[in-house]
Amino acid sequence: MSRVIKARYEKGVLKLLEPVQLREGEEVLVRIERLEDRRRIVEEFYGKRGSASKELLDEFMLEAEAQ
Repeated sequence: MSRVIKARYEKGVLKLLEPVQLREGEEVLVRIERLEDRRRIVEEFYGKRGSASKELLDEFMLEAEAQ
């Protein structure tokens, strides 16, 4: 299973903002990407290949990362 979800960093701990289906003690890989960096990329490419909403572009980026 590969999935991209948002998390918040609080007091030294990443807190997931969506539920996940993991077994207790299961190890996963985590890639850290700042949300503001992602927004900057979406802003940079918005409208370059036709019209699309920022939400749709963000959804496509998330799907591409999950592949």
